Amino acid sequence: MKTPIRAAVITVSDACSRGERDDDSGAALLELLSELGAEVVETRILSDDLEPLVQTLEAIAKRSDVNLIITTGGTGLGPRDNTPEATRRVIEREAPGIAEAIRAESLKVTPMAMISRGVAGVASGTLIINLPGSPKAVRESFGVIKPVLAHSVNLLAGHTRH
Repeated sequence: MKTPIRAAVITVSDACSRGERDDDSGAALLELLSELGAEVVETRILSDDLEPLVQTLEAIAKRSDVNLIITTGGTGLGPRDNTPEATRRVIEREAPGIAEAIRAESLKVTPMAMISRGVAGVASGTLIINLPGSPKAVRESFGVIKPVLAHSVNLLAGHTRH
């Protein structure tokens, strides 16, 4: 049985949230998810403030019409890069292989992958994955996770028969 992917895209960026920069990373994610056949049911642009991000992740993860949340931005070493901390506060189970695979593949392109702190895990039956904040990194990272997204949401929906 195939579970449809119903996704939320959250861009975490002070500049985008203030309207000072276009959300090119979020737009790239929307395009990639659409090409995959996923239904994007929610998009948000948030500042890098920790608590609103935690609250948003919790609320969206609990929704019955969402089974995948992909964030873009806030994964670096900057003092306001809070996306991994917010995600860790929300997830019940980490999926470290996803973040490890993204970093491993990204290292082939740039040494800056070593300072990406994105995480992935499950909250309320919803898979949450942190991606970096540049459109180029979003495209590269999505290429890494794309092969496992459908299987992951199927497993989370309880379709575990092989």
